[in-house]
Amino acid sequence: MSQPLLQLHDVVAGYGPTTVLDNLSLNLYERERLAMIGRNGVGKTTALRAIMGLVPLRQGRILFQGEDISTLNPHERAQRGLGYVPQTRDIFPSLTVEENLLAGLKHRPRSALDEAYTLFPRLAERRYNGGTQLSGGEQQMLSVARALLGQPSLILLDEPLEGLAPLIRLELLRAFRLMAEITGIAVIIVEQQINEVLGYASRAVILDHGTVVHESEAQALLADSDILERWVGMAVH
Repeated sequence: MSQPLLQLHDVVAGYGPTTVLDNLSLNLYERERLAMIGRNGVGKTTALRAIMGLVPLRQGRILFQGEDISTLNPHERAQRGLGYVPQTRDIFPSLTVEENLLAGLKHRPRSALDEAYTLFPRLAERRYNGGTQLSGGEQQMLSVARALLGQPSLILLDEPLEGLAPLIRLELLRAFRLMAEITGIAVIIVEQQINEVLGYASRAVILDHGTVVHESEAQALLADSDILERWVGMAVH
């Protein structure tokens, strides 16, 4: 197998005196879709933040495309090809959809906006609407589309389906599949909607107390209600 796109080696990180990630190790390969699941408070969001450089490491290393990025700041990691969409979505509410997208272009031509509109036709329809005029699902689409315009090799999605209606969740996941097919981007997705995320992902890891306690193909995990009940506290339907 080829060299992993992303490698976490015995990563320890946390906030103040609290350790959240405890010797977390995992690999992600190019074009892979990895679901990161587990109970609340086990370190999933902190793992994404540590990968992006928003939480400093106490121990361990993070390698991206073979380079040790452990000491790089978030801006430098973004320049290397990491994209991050937090739970808060972080759109600019006072700007229109198109103005929000222009902020994500960096040094690319305006014509690159068509990439976002191809993936998310709903944004094309709303391009002149302000951020506050968008539904929660549309705001999530905008946040993801803006991150994609930076042409990352890996995008980190933190609970992108949270608080959204089932039909909107399906629409987003369809767009995420198309995104992976068109761009070849790798994805790590943290999500509480277990059925949907395991249906989308190619592989899954379960975190508990800041470390990986289970790893398998996503479809295999979807069929294993005992493992899900033990580590996530639920069985899929």
